[in-house]
Amino acid sequence: MCYDDNARPPLPPGATGSAKGIDVVLTADDGNRFATYIATPEATPSAMVLVLPDVRGLHQFYKELALRFAEVGVTAIAMDYFGRTAGLTPRDDSFEFWPHVSQLTMPGIFADARASLMYMRDMSRTGASSFTIGFCMGGTMSFHCATQKQLDLAGAIGFYAGLSRDIGGGGTMLVRAKEIKVPALGLFGGDDPGIPADQIAAFDAALGEAGVDHTVITYPGAPHSFFDRRATDFAEASTDAWQKVLKFVATHARAVI
Repeated sequence: MCYDDNARPPLPPGATGSAKGIDVVLTADDGNRFATYIATPEATPSAMVLVLPDVRGLHQFYKELALRFAEVGVTAIAMDYFGRTAGLTPRDDSFEFWPHVSQLTMPGIFADARASLMYMRDMSRTGASSFTIGFCMGGTMSFHCATQKQLDLAGAIGFYAGLSRDIGGGGTMLVRAKEIKVPALGLFGGDDPGIPADQIAAFDAALGEAGVDHTVITYPGAPHSFFDRRATDFAEASTDAWQKVLKFVATHARAVI
């Protein structure tokens, strides 16, 4: 598990805007109904972000993260993975997620991601660029989405993305990295036993060999899930990660007309 019910995202630097968020149930092309939470800034958004949660699905951490993005002028929608097997039930600490994780499929994830992106784009009506950002399993899914040209992404971001586990039958990210089609930003903890340094180096090398515009950063001593407001020992890493994420989005976003 990446984040528990008490985890909260760190505050982004320069967040001065107001934002509002609402829960929305969407329907994918295959008829799946799934939960999302969309947060919108008061001003015209500079970009849009699809937030892909960890293995627990859409819980409070990711709703608040969507709001933090909106407060810096970026529309964000966070989606749940488990509509097909768990319906619209809450994703709090009582949710037994592993039986549902084992039933995930990449076509289902891509269908839900596409529906989420389409809804966010229809709401925005600005032509702003779309990105994915994910955490743990969601970081892996963010990079998997970056292999799909039809999602029309401007970039993909992954925090502590698992690189060697095949979830959903899509292959491991170490194998699929060469298929990524858009700029990528990978953020890892140097003290994360589940993602060793040699795997991170191999991921970095694969992106380079594929000619993908990318940045891979490891924060020395930082554990898995260091991006948490409670993790005061790693506040500097969290601040830097926020800055890297916002710079990445600003660099690769098309100008909004």
